Amino acid sequence: MSNRRRIERLIRQQFRRAGRQVEQARHEYREGRGTRGRNTDPKETDGGREMNLVCRRYAERRTVTLDAQQRPHCFDAESMDCQGCVEDIREGIIETW
Repeated sequence: MSNRRRIERLIRQQFRRAGRQVEQARHEYREGRGTRGRNTDPKETDGGREMNLVCRRYAERRTVTLDAQQRPHCFDAESMDCQGCVEDIREGIIETW
C-alpha cells in the first residue's frame, strides 16, 4: 500500500471517529436537556429561594440562594460562566446534584 493510501485511510478513520464523538455529544446534550424538573426547581426556605447546582466558574457543588432575577448570590455579571449559569437556571436545565 502506498503512503498516499495509508494517509487517506488514516484521515478517513479520524473523520469517522470525530463523527462518532460529535454524535455522542449530541446524544448526551439531548439527554441532559431532557432532565428538566429533576431537582431544578428552587426550594422555598426561610432565607429565600435556594437550589443545589454545579458552579461552572469554580466547578464545584453549591447550595445557592437566588435573588428576584433568579441569579445565585455568587453571580458575577462579568463572568461568562455566571451568565450561562443564570440562563440555564431560567430555562430549567442547570446541572444539579
